[in-house]
Amino acid sequence: MADNTSVLVVEDEPAIVELVKYSLREAGWDIRTADTAGGAWDSIARGKPDLVLLDWMLPDQSGLRLLSRLRADRDFQEIPVIMLTAKSMEEDKIAGLNTGADDYVTKPFSPRELLARSRALLRRKSPHLAEAPLRAGAVVLDPNSCTVSVENQQIDIGNAEYKLLKFLMAHRERVFSRAQLLDKVWGDHAVIEERTVDVHVLRLRKALKSADGLIRTVRSVGYMLSEK
Repeated sequence: MADNTSVLVVEDEPAIVELVKYSLREAGWDIRTADTAGGAWDSIARGKPDLVLLDWMLPDQSGLRLLSRLRADRDFQEIPVIMLTAKSMEEDKIAGLNTGADDYVTKPFSPRELLARSRALLRRKSPHLAEAPLRAGAVVLDPNSCTVSVENQQIDIGNAEYKLLKFLMAHRERVFSRAQLLDKVWGDHAVIEERTVDVHVLRLRKALKSADGLIRTVRSVGYMLSEK
Protein backbone atom coordinates (compact mmCIF):
# COMPACT_ATOMS: atom_id res chain seq x y z
CA MET A 1 0.00 0.00 0.00
CA ALA A 2 1.71 3.19 -1.18
CA ASP A 3 1.76 6.49 0.63
CA ASN A 4 -0.58 8.75 -1.35
CA THR A 5 0.85 12.11 -0.23
CA SER A 6 0.76 14.38 -3.28
CA VAL A 7 2.96 17.42 -3.92
CA LEU A 8 2.41 19.98 -6.68
CA VAL A 9 5.60 21.73 -7.85
CA VAL A 10 4.84 25.04 -9.59
CA GLU A 11 8.09 26.05 -11.30
CA ASP A 12 9.01 27.02 -14.88
CA GLU A 13 12.73 26.18 -14.75
CA PRO A 14 13.23 22.49 -15.69
CA ALA A 15 16.50 22.27 -13.76
CA ILE A 16 14.79 23.42 -10.55
CA VAL A 17 11.91 20.99 -11.13
CA GLU A 18 14.39 18.13 -11.40
CA LEU A 19 16.19 19.29 -8.25
CA VAL A 20 12.89 19.35 -6.33
CA LYS A 21 12.01 15.86 -7.57
CA TYR A 22 15.44 14.66 -6.50
CA SER A 23 15.02 16.34 -3.11
CA LEU A 24 11.70 14.66 -2.38
CA ARG A 25 12.22 11.24 -3.98
CA GLU A 26 13.23 9.44 -0.77
CA ALA A 27 9.88 10.37 0.78
CA GLY A 28 8.10 8.37 -1.93
CA TRP A 29 5.55 11.12 -2.53
CA ASP A 30 3.49 11.57 -5.69
CA ILE A 31 5.00 14.59 -7.48
CA ARG A 32 2.96 16.63 -9.96
CA THR A 33 4.30 19.66 -11.83
CA ALA A 34 3.01 22.84 -13.48
CA ASP A 35 5.05 25.57 -15.16
CA THR A 36 2.46 28.38 -15.05
CA ALA A 37 0.04 29.75 -12.47
CA GLY A 38 -2.88 28.89 -14.78
CA GLY A 39 -1.68 25.31 -15.19
CA ALA A 40 -1.21 25.03 -11.42
CA TRP A 41 -4.78 26.20 -10.75
CA ASP A 42 -6.17 23.66 -13.23
CA SER A 43 -4.12 20.89 -11.60
CA ILE A 44 -5.33 21.85 -8.11
CA ALA A 45 -8.94 21.98 -9.30
CA ARG A 46 -8.61 18.43 -10.71
CA GLY A 47 -7.21 17.04 -7.47
CA LYS A 48 -6.24 18.92 -4.32
CA PRO A 49 -2.57 18.27 -3.42
CA ASP A 50 -1.33 17.83 0.15
CA LEU A 51 1.46 20.39 -0.40
CA VAL A 52 2.32 23.07 -2.98
CA LEU A 53 5.88 24.19 -3.68
CA LEU A 54 5.36 27.51 -5.43
CA ASP A 55 7.90 29.58 -7.37
CA TRP A 56 7.67 33.33 -6.84
CA MET A 57 8.30 34.22 -10.51
CA LEU A 58 6.12 32.48 -13.12
CA PRO A 59 5.62 33.31 -16.83
CA ASP A 60 1.93 34.25 -16.71
CA GLN A 61 1.60 35.83 -13.25
CA SER A 62 3.46 35.90 -9.96
CA GLY A 63 3.32 33.00 -7.54
CA LEU A 64 2.16 35.54 -4.97
CA ARG A 65 -1.01 36.20 -6.99
CA LEU A 66 -1.69 32.48 -7.27
CA LEU A 67 -1.17 32.17 -3.51
CA SER A 68 -3.67 35.00 -2.90
CA ARG A 69 -6.20 33.20 -5.10
CA LEU A 70 -5.72 29.95 -3.17
CA ARG A 71 -6.12 31.64 0.21
CA ALA A 72 -9.31 33.37 -0.98
CA ASP A 73 -10.91 30.09 -2.10
CA ARG A 74 -12.79 28.14 0.58
CA ASP A 75 -11.92 24.79 -1.01
CA PHE A 76 -8.19 25.44 -1.29
CA GLN A 77 -7.31 27.92 1.47
CA GLU A 78 -5.94 25.26 3.83
CA ILE A 79 -3.44 23.73 1.37
CA PRO A 80 0.09 24.08 2.83
CA VAL A 81 2.32 26.22 0.60
CA ILE A 82 6.10 26.67 0.59
CA MET A 83 7.39 29.52 -1.60
CA LEU A 84 10.48 28.82 -3.70
CA THR A 85 12.14 32.16 -4.25
CA ALA A 86 15.35 33.75 -5.44
CA LYS A 87 14.30 36.79 -3.44
CA SER A 88 16.15 36.90 -0.12
CA MET A 89 15.22 40.44 0.95
CA GLU A 90 13.39 40.48 4.28
CA GLU A 91 10.49 42.54 2.90
CA ASP A 92 9.91 39.96 0.14
CA LYS A 93 9.78 37.12 2.65
CA ILE A 94 7.38 39.12 4.82
CA ALA A 95 5.19 39.80 1.76
CA GLY A 96 5.04 36.06 1.04
CA LEU A 97 4.19 35.13 4.62
CA ASN A 98 1.59 37.91 4.87
CA THR A 99 -0.07 36.63 1.69
CA GLY A 100 -0.46 33.22 3.30
CA ALA A 101 2.71 31.23 2.59
CA ASP A 102 3.45 28.71 5.36
CA ASP A 103 7.20 28.74 4.74
CA TYR A 104 9.75 29.79 2.13
CA VAL A 105 12.97 28.31 0.77
CA THR A 106 15.48 30.62 -0.91
CA LYS A 107 17.23 29.47 -4.09
CA PRO A 108 19.72 27.92 -4.33
CA PHE A 109 18.49 25.46 -1.69
CA SER A 110 19.82 22.16 -0.44
CA PRO A 111 17.76 19.03 -1.21
CA ARG A 112 17.93 17.94 2.44
CA GLU A 113 16.62 21.30 3.66
CA LEU A 114 13.70 21.28 1.24
CA LEU A 115 12.68 17.75 2.27
CA ALA A 116 13.03 18.59 5.98
CA ARG A 117 10.93 21.76 5.64
CA SER A 118 8.30 19.93 3.59
CA ARG A 119 8.02 17.13 6.15
CA ALA A 120 7.87 19.59 9.04
CA LEU A 121 5.09 21.59 7.37
CA LEU A 122 3.04 18.46 6.62
CA ARG A 123 3.41 17.31 10.24
CA ARG A 124 2.21 20.71 11.43
CA LYS A 125 -0.63 21.30 8.98
CA SER A 126 -1.69 17.74 8.10
CA PRO A 127 -1.05 15.41 11.05
CA HIS A 128 -2.72 12.49 9.23
CA LEU A 129 0.22 12.63 6.76
CA ALA A 130 2.86 12.42 9.48
CA GLU A 131 5.27 9.53 9.28
CA ALA A 132 5.54 8.70 13.00
CA PRO A 133 3.40 5.73 14.12
CA LEU A 134 -0.09 6.63 15.31
CA ARG A 135 -1.43 4.89 18.43
CA ALA A 136 -4.91 4.55 19.87
CA GLY A 137 -5.57 1.95 22.54
CA ALA A 138 -4.24 -1.39 21.29
CA VAL A 139 -4.05 -0.14 17.69
CA VAL A 140 -0.78 1.03 16.08
CA LEU A 141 -0.71 2.39 12.53
CA ASP A 142 2.74 2.75 10.92
CA PRO A 143 2.67 5.13 7.89
CA ASN A 144 6.16 4.07 6.79
CA SER A 145 5.22 0.42 6.28
CA CYS A 146 1.49 1.14 5.78
CA THR A 147 0.61 -1.54 8.35
CA VAL A 148 -1.86 -1.73 11.23
CA SER A 149 -1.42 -3.85 14.33
CA VAL A 150 -3.91 -4.72 17.07
CA GLU A 151 -2.37 -5.99 20.30
CA ASN A 152 0.97 -6.40 18.47
CA GLN A 153 -0.59 -8.57 15.76
CA GLN A 154 -0.60 -7.20 12.21
CA ILE A 155 -4.06 -7.23 10.63
CA ASP A 156 -5.29 -7.36 7.05
CA ILE A 157 -6.90 -4.07 6.07
CA GLY A 158 -8.08 -2.63 2.75
CA ASN A 159 -6.66 0.58 1.29
CA ALA A 160 -9.83 2.62 1.85
CA GLU A 161 -10.17 1.40 5.45
CA TYR A 162 -6.47 2.14 6.07
CA LYS A 163 -6.86 5.74 4.87
CA LEU A 164 -10.03 6.19 6.96
CA LEU A 165 -8.35 4.81 10.09
CA LYS A 166 -5.25 6.95 9.55
CA PHE A 167 -7.34 10.11 9.30
CA LEU A 168 -9.48 9.30 12.34
CA MET A 169 -6.43 8.39 14.45
CA ALA A 170 -4.77 11.69 13.53
CA HIS A 171 -7.92 13.58 14.57
CA ARG A 172 -9.10 11.53 17.53
CA GLU A 173 -11.99 12.73 19.70
CA ARG A 174 -13.34 14.83 16.81
CA VAL A 175 -16.63 14.03 15.09
CA PHE A 176 -16.74 14.09 11.28
CA SER A 177 -19.82 13.91 9.08
CA ARG A 178 -19.92 11.50 6.16
CA ALA A 179 -19.49 14.44 3.76
CA GLN A 180 -16.42 15.66 5.67
CA LEU A 181 -14.88 12.19 5.61
CA LEU A 182 -15.49 11.93 1.87
CA ASP A 183 -13.69 15.26 1.38
CA LYS A 184 -10.83 14.69 3.83
CA VAL A 185 -10.12 11.01 3.14
CA TRP A 186 -11.11 10.47 -0.50
CA GLY A 187 -11.00 14.05 -1.83
CA ASP A 188 -13.54 16.25 -3.59
CA HIS A 189 -12.92 14.55 -6.95
CA ALA A 190 -13.82 11.07 -5.68
CA VAL A 191 -17.09 9.71 -7.07
CA ILE A 192 -18.35 8.04 -3.89
CA GLU A 193 -21.77 8.31 -2.27
CA GLU A 194 -22.01 9.29 1.39
CA ARG A 195 -23.58 5.97 2.34
CA THR A 196 -20.44 4.23 1.05
CA VAL A 197 -18.65 5.71 4.08
CA ASP A 198 -20.87 3.52 6.27
CA VAL A 199 -19.71 0.44 4.36
CA HIS A 200 -16.04 1.34 4.89
CA VAL A 201 -16.67 1.98 8.60
CA LEU A 202 -18.24 -1.49 8.93
CA ARG A 203 -15.26 -3.06 7.16
CA LEU A 204 -12.86 -1.09 9.34
CA ARG A 205 -14.56 -2.25 12.54
CA LYS A 206 -14.47 -5.84 11.31
CA ALA A 207 -10.73 -5.54 10.53
CA LEU A 208 -9.98 -4.05 13.97
CA LYS A 209 -11.58 -7.07 15.68
CA SER A 210 -11.30 -6.60 19.46
CA ALA A 211 -10.51 -2.88 19.03
CA ASP A 212 -13.63 -2.15 16.97
CA GLY A 213 -15.06 -0.05 19.81
CA LEU A 214 -12.58 2.74 19.01
CA ILE A 215 -14.73 3.77 16.04
CA ARG A 216 -17.81 5.47 17.47
CA THR A 217 -21.03 6.35 15.68
CA VAL A 218 -22.40 9.74 16.68
CA ARG A 219 -26.11 9.64 15.94
CA SER A 220 -27.31 12.10 13.27
CA VAL A 221 -23.76 13.47 12.85
CA GLY A 222 -21.17 10.92 11.70
CA TYR A 223 -18.18 9.10 13.12
CA MET A 224 -15.22 9.63 15.43
CA LEU A 225 -12.34 7.72 16.96
CA SER A 226 -12.38 7.80 20.74
CA GLU A 227 -10.47 6.00 23.46
CA LYS A 228 -12.90 7.19 26.15
